[in-house]
Amino acid sequence: MTMAAFLGGAKSRLLPMSVPFRFFAAAALFHVLMWATLLTDAGNAVSFHGGFGPTLASIHLLTLGVLTMTAAGASVQLLPVATRRPIAAVWPIKLLFWILTPGLIILVSGMYLGWPAPLATGSSMVTVALVLLAILLGDNLRRSRSLPVVSAFGWAALVSLVSLTAFGIALIADYEKAILPDHGAAALVHLILAGFGFMGLLAIGFSYVLVPMFSLAGSPNFRLASTVLALAVGAILMGTVGAWSQNGDMLLVAAFAGLAACSIHLVQMRGILKSGMRKRLGLSFVLVHIAWAMIPLCLCVGIAALGGYAGRNGITLFGFLLLFGWLLTFLLAILQRILPFLASIHAVRAPGQMPPQMSALSSSWPLQLHAACHLAALATISVAIVLDHAILGRVGIAAGLLGSLAFLWFTADVVRRATLPQSTT
Repeated sequence: MTMAAFLGGAKSRLLPMSVPFRFFAAAALFHVLMWATLLTDAGNAVSFHGGFGPTLASIHLLTLGVLTMTAAGASVQLLPVATRRPIAAVWPIKLLFWILTPGLIILVSGMYLGWPAPLATGSSMVTVALVLLAILLGDNLRRSRSLPVVSAFGWAALVSLVSLTAFGIALIADYEKAILPDHGAAALVHLILAGFGFMGLLAIGFSYVLVPMFSLAGSPNFRLASTVLALAVGAILMGTVGAWSQNGDMLLVAAFAGLAACSIHLVQMRGILKSGMRKRLGLSFVLVHIAWAMIPLCLCVGIAALGGYAGRNGITLFGFLLLFGWLLTFLLAILQRILPFLASIHAVRAPGQMPPQMSALSSSWPLQLHAACHLAALATISVAIVLDHAILGRVGIAAGLLGSLAFLWFTADVVRRATLPQSTT
């Protein structure tokens, strides 16, 4: 399935450019703010084990500001097009954005400062936004009969979203009233549901559409994809129960089930890329391959941490590889492919003029700078966590910040070029 075939003839099902792009632009801005916030707390970040402050705020700028914003913008645009069923109304999508954005800013401010009032206000607004996102995703998935595998992954991700939202509310309330039997156990459940459940399942599910589309390959083996889903959901269930009950054996079984699921998924992805007609997929798929490698690496670090072989900061490294290594790398790699294409469809042009080439709507140097800085940040911060080295962590975070500025430039440049009248020559 080509990108053109995916969106071809779908002009009536495309949202106005300002709708999905507001989510993508916000994700690029929060990406910069996330690294900048983390830089203020580099000494604590490399050995973070919980608690209020800049590191907790930066983690939620990543999960809610970058990952959830990107997922929301992509899903509300791509699912209706893929299912050939238009969105019934645009206003709920806009409402979602205008609740989530200020709510996130208020929430992370409360986390940064440790103040109860903004924590309560921000968490309430974010909860409403996530419930609205769940409703929008559920409505899209309900009509996605032509994409059974993506739909199945989406429903599982939706259940994870609802569950992690409930745990997030409980974690914030626990700071005030100590309602949880073990705050650390609940935080690990929250991490598993957010990283592997909601975002992880969405990333894997969308891969079964996006990777064949980008590589001009055939449809994936849906039976194997269903096996991946069953193993992944089983691993997430065992992981959450094991984390909540502090059962190390169950967590270990969950990690190995996750390894089995990711092994089958990665073999499938490799087969799709090998069979595809397009072999040169550019820098974005260099990042995709690195993101894929982070999944088993993250799980192996988790297994080592359970056995006491990952050092004092093993759980910190596990969370970093999950959120920054796999999910952030993967979503930014996919976003740099989606942005120019959607911009080419929406680009201002004369009547009868063909859409501009994707290469005409973006520059390569910001993406090259971003990739170099992002990969340097991943490597440097990982070493800093292992060595518990604050200065090395600060260097890695600074590299990530520079890369995020380059990605923001790329995003703004794509929007600028799309809104300028295209040359007729």
